[in-house]
Order: sequence, then structure tokens, then C-alpha cells
Amino acid sequence: MSPQDRTVTGIHRDAWGVPHLRADDVDELARLQGRVTALDRAWQIETERRRSEGRLAEHVGPDALDWDRFARRARLDDTARRCFHRLSPTTRRWVTAYTHGVNDALAEGAAGAPEFAATGCAPGRWRPWSPLGVFLVQHILFATFPNKLWRAHVTATLGPDAVDLFAVEGPGGSGSNAWAVPSDPATGRAPVIAGDPHRVLELPGIYQQVRLACPEFDVFGLAFPGVPGLPHFGHAGDVAWAVTNAMADYQDLYREQLRRDGEGVLVRDADGWVPARSHAERITVRGGDTETVEVIETPRGPVVDHDRHTGEAISLRTPARVEESLGFDALLPLLRARTVDDVADALRAWVEPVNSVLVADRSGAVHQLVAGLVPTRDERCRREPVPGWDPRYRWRGGYADAKPVEVDGFAVCANDRRDDVADLGDDFAPPHRAERIRALLVEGAAPETVHMDTRLAATPLRDALHRLDPDTLTPPARVLRDRLTAWDGRMRADSLDAGAFAAWRTALARRLHEHPRLRPLRAPSAYDGLFRPWTDPLARIGHALDGVVAGLHRLGADVAPVVAAALEDAAAAPPRTWGQRHVLHPVHLGVAPAVDDAVAAMRSRTALAGDTDCVLATTSVPGTSDACWRGPVARYVFDLGDADRSRWIVPFGASGRPGDPHFDDQLPRWATGELIPVTTDWRHLTPDPYETRHP
Repeated sequence: MSPQDRTVTGIHRDAWGVPHLRADDVDELARLQGRVTALDRAWQIETERRRSEGRLAEHVGPDALDWDRFARRARLDDTARRCFHRLSPTTRRWVTAYTHGVNDALAEGAAGAPEFAATGCAPGRWRPWSPLGVFLVQHILFATFPNKLWRAHVTATLGPDAVDLFAVEGPGGSGSNAWAVPSDPATGRAPVIAGDPHRVLELPGIYQQVRLACPEFDVFGLAFPGVPGLPHFGHAGDVAWAVTNAMADYQDLYREQLRRDGEGVLVRDADGWVPARSHAERITVRGGDTETVEVIETPRGPVVDHDRHTGEAISLRTPARVEESLGFDALLPLLRARTVDDVADALRAWVEPVNSVLVADRSGAVHQLVAGLVPTRDERCRREPVPGWDPRYRWRGGYADAKPVEVDGFAVCANDRRDDVADLGDDFAPPHRAERIRALLVEGAAPETVHMDTRLAATPLRDALHRLDPDTLTPPARVLRDRLTAWDGRMRADSLDAGAFAAWRTALARRLHEHPRLRPLRAPSAYDGLFRPWTDPLARIGHALDGVVAGLHRLGADVAPVVAAALEDAAAAPPRTWGQRHVLHPVHLGVAPAVDDAVAAMRSRTALAGDTDCVLATTSVPGTSDACWRGPVARYVFDLGDADRSRWIVPFGASGRPGDPHFDDQLPRWATGELIPVTTDWRHLTPDPYETRHP
């Protein structure tokens, strides 16, 4: 900060209520970040803390029991505590300062949040490791291990050769995009990093726009409410960074054989039976009976489930638990970074989730790198739960090497299989989203145009319509086929053709779900209800329609009659535009009528374009629902030549309180692809009179 900028420290707001924070040192800045987060997002961050501790059911009732059981069994809070105590003293002090800020303001923030009154609960108290627990909650199911349960189900019901039919990014995956436009020496233009992370559309939003300034740095970006710093997206003046999911496989599931030994538990290991750590925990349930959960940990990791068919336990092994680190020691160095090398150095400490990172600095350098730990082990570990007692499947004590790659030209990351990540995982997004972004950039498209691109690729699903013999169809179905084969493939909100395509796609998913060759998938799952989004056959068929349509012949069936029957179904349905089908469905607990009413109002006034396979990856589940529950949880354009040209947007707003003017004021612009400016001039900000002080 320049001398004239040091007149007032504290919390400042721009016209959108976005907090800009200034302090005299990094610890005071962390305290301010914790404080403003508690003021703006009290219910949200308290919900996430309770989830990390497995204590949500005591406040919201039995609906949260599945999660609480998992959180206790997976030892999320214990992992967060262990990771906190392994932090450097500087990082521990900084994270603790953040929790002090949260605790200072929680009561004030909760007073304006209707959910506390509706559930009759008061905010609790954050412990120093609570931010690490919140971060674990957001990412424990973000990676690949639930897909391994689905593969095990397919293998058990259809056989191992059918697994590849569903080899497409699953419900826990992503649709994120990030790209870098290189500098132009001829015009003096510096690099630009832009993109849009796609995750569950939670209300309030999962990302929080914020600016953090002190004598050491002045950085703006997107924070996780409940977590200090800017782990994923930041503009630090001279350097900027952004992440997408690297789609790496770094979590393993092990089949475990357990037996009782008096009051203890033994687990089968390579050399016989060895003691497993075990204890019981009690979960209090609002409006229900207290439940006792047995927590067991084997040499591989915590037992998170049991196979109802074989009786085996299922344990989970993750780098965070093994190394007792999430990588939070990277967060302060990230804020202090000035060059691409500084960012790469900081992220060497990162553990999980494993991210693809684009970073550029004002010199014109653009690098692409992978941050996080991917263990080296047998390839079978990537596909399915493996026997825990077999030494073949042990981790080998090392992690995959990942080195920064200097980029020449446009760089695009869209969860696709690229050279830098191909050896790290199996579940990648199809390539057409990355290819489409690159083509638009070559054409000179503006970031807003890229963000909002709604064109579907030519895929096996659409090809099936072209291959269909029109003479086999009734006249209404033939007319619909002709419309859809002539359609431009753009999922516009006002498009009746896009709506008709969605109706056909839904009918196709449902008919495939009923198909005799796929019906065995409907056998009862062996796994906990918490994993139903990953193991529900209709949802998985809907997500993998291209693969199922292209591969059904491998199961001895002809897909053409199914395609034709679904077309007949769609032709008989009343016409609706895609926007009428693809309604906004933000995820929230639904405990306060004021929030439910606000969500209903959002749906009524918001028309959504895009689709899972578009650059505008607003996700629905064909066959289950066309409602949009995943999508761009932020958009950003970070200009390294002039920070004032940077823009951003989130789906809802800066505040988590319905009735606040900034609860959902960004929604109309988000829905139409507009971005709002990042205000960098402190003179254009409004100091909060209750949150400022003069040095």
C-alpha cells in the first residue's frame, strides 16, 4: 500500500457489497477475513463446520444422519486437527487469527440469518483447525473414490467389460474451465487469465469475492467461506493464478476383513490379523433418537462403509490423512507471490485436492502446472476397491512428479486429458469443451462470449438421430427427428428445439434404464445411501448417455429401437423451451421459509442456457431431472496489464442473508453472462463505520 492508502484499515465495501479488507499485518488481515465471513455467511460457515465435525443432525434432524455417519467414520475433524498441528508456526498463527475473527462476529452474523431462529440453534465456537475441516468437507467427495463404488456395482451386475460404457466424468466431477491469453509484445498487452469453476450451485455461493491488503501484498480473488486466503483464484498485481480439477486419482478404497476380539476389532493384513483402532461415537439427532456409530481405522485408513453383499468393510486412504497435511502452508506464500515461479514454489506444499493450475505474471510468462499429491501404486487401485490384505496394493511411499510447463500461445484447462495430467487419473471430461474454448480464443472471442457458449459437440448421442431410419417412425416422430437433425445444437434458454432435444434425451435415458440388458444395474446397491448420486443407475446412464448409446451393442443389443421409441415419447410431449425445463435449483438445507421463498423467486425470474456438455456447463441429469444443480459458481477475468480491467461475478451475491440487498443482486447478470468490475481504487469503496479504525 502506498502511504496515502494507509489512512484507514478495516472492512470496506464496493457497490456490490464485496468486502475489501486492509490491515497492518497478515494476522490482523486474517482476523478481518474471518470476521467479515462470519458477518456475511454465518449460517453457511457454521453448517460446514458442523458437517466437518459430524454434528449437523443435532441441528437440522435425521436428513443429515447419512452425512454425519460418514464424517465420523472418515475422521474428518480428527484429520483437520492433525493437519493443523503439523502446520508451520507462522501458518498456525495465521489460521488461528482467522478463527478468532470468526468467533468475534458469529453472534452478530447469526442474528441476521433466519436459519438459526428457524432451527432454534445458536452458533458454536470455532476451534483453530475448523477452517481445515471446512475445506475437507468441500473436497472429500470431490475426487474419485465414489466412482470406484459405481465401477464395483457395474462389475457385479453387468460384468467388468461393461464398465467402460460409463467411462465419462461422473456426478462428483467438474465442468470447470480456465484459460490464459498470452501477452502481445506488439501492443504491450499483458497476459489475461480467465475462467469459470463449475461446482454444485450452493446457496449461499461456495466462493466469496474478497480483497486482502496489508503492507506485504494487495490481492483480490475468490475465497472459500470459512477458509483464510485465496487457495484457488487470485490476482496479486504482478501475478495471477486459477485452478481447475486435474481429475487425478489420489484416493483409494480397500476391502477389509474384520473380526471381533473381545471388545476390540482385528483386521486381516498381509501377515495375519492385526488390531484395528476402534471406538464408538454418539450422534445427537434433532427430533430423533441418538445414534451410536462405530469408528474403525485400519492400517490403510478409516472405514467409511461396508459392502452389504460381501460383508467386507471399505476403508479410505487419502494423502491428507497419510501425510497429515492439506497443503495450507501454501496459502500465505501464494498471497505473497510476485512471479509464476513464486506461485509454483508455494504450491509445492499443496496436498489435496489435486489441481491443474494456470499462472501468469506481468513479464508475460504463462505456466501450467499440477499441484497436489498423487500416490504411486498398482493401477487396479484407480479402478475399484482392492483387497487391503494384499501387499500388492500398498502405496509405494512416493508421489507422481509434476513439473511446471511453460505455455506458448493459448492455454486451456477444462478437466480434459492432457499430457501433464494423463498419467494421473482415469476419469477425464470429454475433449470437446477444451477444443471449443481454444477455437473461440483463436477467433478472438471475448471472455464473456466464451463463458456463455452453448454449442453442443457432435457426439454419439446426436449421431444416433442422424443414423435413425425415418421410415421406421410415425409422422410426428419423423418431424421431430428432422427438426433435431437440422438444429444448430445450441442449448439456448429460449430454444424449443433444445427443449425437444432434452425431452428426447430424458426419454432415452429412462428407456435405457428399463432395457433388459441394463436392468441388472437396478439391483440394490451394496453401499451407503450417501453415495447414491454416484451409484444410482438412472443418474449414471443419464450422465454417460454417449458411452451407453455407442456401446450398447457390446452387450448384445441394438440401440436404434430404443432411440426411436424415445423419439416417439418426446414427440408426444407438450413443447417446452430449454429454459422452461432447465430451471435453477440451488442447493440449500431448506430449514427457513425466508430462504425457500427467495429460491422460489429466483427460479421464477431466471432462465438458464447451457448444458453439461457445453462450455457453459450448467449441469442437469437426463432421465432424472432437467433442473440445473451444478454450474459456474464464479466467473473471472484477471488482467495483469491493468487490474482495473479485471471483472468477476458469482451466482448470487456477497451476503448469505435473504433480504440483504446483496443476497442475490448478481444473479441477473450471472444468468446472462455479464461480469461486474473489480474495484481497485480505495476511494471508491465505503468503509464500514463499525469496522474501521485509525492507526
